[in-house]
Amino acid sequence: MPLNAPAATASLMTGDDYRESLRRLKPRVFVDGRRVESVADEPALRPGINAIALTYDYAHRPELAPLMTAVQHTSGRRVNRLAHIDTSAGDLLNKLEAVRLVCQETGCAQRYLTHDALNAIGQVAARLDDAKGSREHTARFLEYLHRVQDQDLTLGVAMTDAKGDRSRRPHEQANPDTYVHIVERNARGIVISGTKAIVTGAPYMHELLVMPCRNMGEADADFAVCCAVPIDAPGLTIAARPAGRPGEKVEHGEALFSRRYGQSTGVCMFDRVFVPWEHVFYAGEWEHSGHLTYSYATHHRHTCIAARAGFGDLLIGAGALMCEANGFDPGQESHLREQMVELIKITEGFYACGVAASVYAKVDEHSGTFMPDPLFSNVGKLLLATQIYDMHRIAHYVSGGLVVTLPGPDEDHNPETGAKLADVLRASPDVPYDKRIEVARFLEDLSAGYQGGWYSLISLHGGGSPAAMKQEIWRHYPVGSKVELVERLLERGVLHDPQRAITRNRQPGKCCDMGCSAPGQAVMVDLPAKRG
Repeated sequence: MPLNAPAATASLMTGDDYRESLRRLKPRVFVDGRRVESVADEPALRPGINAIALTYDYAHRPELAPLMTAVQHTSGRRVNRLAHIDTSAGDLLNKLEAVRLVCQETGCAQRYLTHDALNAIGQVAARLDDAKGSREHTARFLEYLHRVQDQDLTLGVAMTDAKGDRSRRPHEQANPDTYVHIVERNARGIVISGTKAIVTGAPYMHELLVMPCRNMGEADADFAVCCAVPIDAPGLTIAARPAGRPGEKVEHGEALFSRRYGQSTGVCMFDRVFVPWEHVFYAGEWEHSGHLTYSYATHHRHTCIAARAGFGDLLIGAGALMCEANGFDPGQESHLREQMVELIKITEGFYACGVAASVYAKVDEHSGTFMPDPLFSNVGKLLLATQIYDMHRIAHYVSGGLVVTLPGPDEDHNPETGAKLADVLRASPDVPYDKRIEVARFLEDLSAGYQGGWYSLISLHGGGSPAAMKQEIWRHYPVGSKVELVERLLERGVLHDPQRAITRNRQPGKCCDMGCSAPGQAVMVDLPAKRG
């Protein structure tokens, strides 16, 4: 392709195309104990489908297309950003901006897991080939990747196993189906059984990427499996939660946000599901399971930073509106201003870690994929995981108690109380009663009801527990460089000893004795305008 020639575009679906594509699938899905006949037309799942549909529609908006699409280097075709393989720090920054953009609208757009898993699997495929001296795994992965991009599919990540007794390894479990594992191999493919317990958006995916959730040992080789499974594959059953709260009323008002956008999660039970070899990325190569989980976790934690920044944008906007509706200008009320600035500091603070992780990204030596810096990715994810509760607390502080003491929405239409409530519960003369109440109920849904609790929990544990992130931070932080810095200043004359525990981890290139020669790409390329 000539250097300046426009890239051919894959068949990018619209949101309605996505919904129609789901109607052509017949997965075995249960929600609240009942069988779902058509996922696309199921009211309990509609908020989740709406969230993913937005990622399709945004790619068709001319002003957003430079952000929501990218040119896949292995095919030369323009594809959706959330199914793209990153080959520069600029790609990682654009991914952050794209995810924050869609999550500003939806709270959690879910499709970004497709991106994180594809990038990780591509890296492991290349690593396997280098170990075996072949190109088989990369060729298989690229064939799959290009089909996913050309058909504009959304993939679910089936990673977290049911796990059973947490003190035992997978092969030691009394019930082997608490982990997904290979039960049969033949000339055509493999057969898998087992359970994945927390699969985001499971009912309304096109396919699932089955991945191990931990580092496997040699005895766990049958549990070291990574493959792609159609959502309606025979033998796959999904028991799912509703997405959001469509058609429901929360205790004091309507679910103004979660009736439109939400997220389902599903338990996926595989009962002798056949997977052809062309959809198997590895089967039994237990030595590489740890690297896959590490790569995916790093990509995903980097992405989660942007997702929760989008949610933070919602809280900042709603908090400011609530201050105004209560008759206050946060710029003039110091106690409100301090709280709003704290909310801004938290949101932009962990987002800045995502930006740093992009700038300090390194190219993966096996695949050429750019990996976000694991230290900044984990610091940012840890900040948002532990500060999500502070974000909710601040939203409650600036909003006042009206958020959870309002009468229900039916009272607004009660001829005996409605007019009086509209008169006495109005605060600012510039904000009508119904607008004040609308913001209060929106904030209740985001921070004090089911949806708020869901965001807290998914922020804390999604992408790994805080303990896992702390382990990664300690593993990657160059404590040894800091120790030796102080020892030089103290003129202790202690030489670097690679066997010494506290000086073992050194990381040249980040304000160290070698100077500021940061790894990664120095110049960001093809960056569109920053989000509005």
